[in-house]
Amino acid sequence: MSTLSYDHLYKFTHDVLLKMGCPEFHAQVGAEVLVSADLRGVDSHGVARLSGYVRLWEKGRINTNPTIQIVHESPSTAVVDGDGGLGLVVAPYAMNVAIEKATKAGTGWVSVRNSNHFGIAGYHAMMALDHDMIGISFTNASPLVSPTFSKERLLGTNPISVAIPADEEPPFVADMATTTAANGKLEILQRKGEEAPTGWVQDKEGHPTTSADGVKNGGALLPLGGDREHGSHKGYALGAIVDIFSAVLSGANYGPWVPPFVAFLDPDPNPVGKGIGHFFGAMRVDAFRPADEFKSNMDTWIRRFRSAETTPGNDRVIIPGDPERELEAIRKKEGIPLLQPVIEDLSELGKRLGVKF
Repeated sequence: MSTLSYDHLYKFTHDVLLKMGCPEFHAQVGAEVLVSADLRGVDSHGVARLSGYVRLWEKGRINTNPTIQIVHESPSTAVVDGDGGLGLVVAPYAMNVAIEKATKAGTGWVSVRNSNHFGIAGYHAMMALDHDMIGISFTNASPLVSPTFSKERLLGTNPISVAIPADEEPPFVADMATTTAANGKLEILQRKGEEAPTGWVQDKEGHPTTSADGVKNGGALLPLGGDREHGSHKGYALGAIVDIFSAVLSGANYGPWVPPFVAFLDPDPNPVGKGIGHFFGAMRVDAFRPADEFKSNMDTWIRRFRSAETTPGNDRVIIPGDPERELEAIRKKEGIPLLQPVIEDLSELGKRLGVKF
C-alpha cells in the first residue's frame, strides 16, 4: 500500500488524458471526476480504472475529442448525444444542461446516449448542490447482473445517486449500485486475494458463490438483496428503472446490449442503440418552497436521524454521504492510499504513454 496526494494523481490522470488526445478542458474535467472517486473512498471507480479507459481508447471505442450536443429538447428536458466521448466528460456536460433547464423551468431532466463509463454517480448529482438544487444521477453499465430467478447477465450495476442540500448540516448524498455490491469491489477483493461475502455473486449455474472470480468465470453479480427472500426483486426493479431511464429513453444500448467496459470483449455486433446511457435530474428547491425553509427542515431531518437510538455495538446512525465526506477530509490532508497492484498498473501505464508517474 502506498499513499499519494490528490494533486499527484490529478496531474498524472490529466496528463494521461492529454496523451489520449483529450482537449485541455476535457482532460481537466475527466481527471477531476476520476480522482474525486479516490478522494471520497470509492476506490473501485478512481484511478484504478484509468488503464481501462486507455485500453478502450486504444481499441477505438472512446472518442477523445467528441462533439457533445443536444439532439432533442423541450423547456425542461433534453437528450444529449455524447459522440462516443469519455463519460467522465459527457456526464458533467449533460448535468449542466439539466441545471440550466432547472434554472429556467424549475426542473431539468436529461437522458444521454452514445457515452461511456462516467465514473462515480455521486459527483454528477452533487453538481446541483451549489445551485440550491436536488441532483439526480443514473447510468446503465456493462451487463454483469442477473435478474432475480435468472442465470443470464442482463443488467449492469446501474447506480443511483441523489444529492440534497441542507443549511448548516452537510448535504444528504446517496450514491449506490443497485446490486448488492459494485463490480469494482470484486476487483479490489481479487487484488487482495480475498473471498466475496455471501449474496454478492452467483456462479454460471446460478448457485451462490463466495469466489471473487465468480463473474470472471461466467457467473453474475446479484441484484440488491442477493436473493428473492432478501428482496432481490426490488434491486432488480431499481436496476431496470435505471436502464430504461438512461437508455430506452435516450436511444442508448440497454440490457445485454450495453457495451462492456473491458476492452478485450467486443460490443454486440447488432446494437439496439448508441453507446452507454445516463440520466440526470436537477430540481430547483424554490420551485417547490422557499429554499431557506427547505434547507432548515433538512437540517432538522438530519439531526433527528443522527440522534436516533442505536443498536448494540453501534455508536451512531450514518446519514448518506457521511462516510465519503469524512474520508475526503482525511485523504485531502493525508493522501490517497493505493494498493500495490494499482501502483504497478499506473506506473506501467505511465511508462507506456511517456507520462511521469
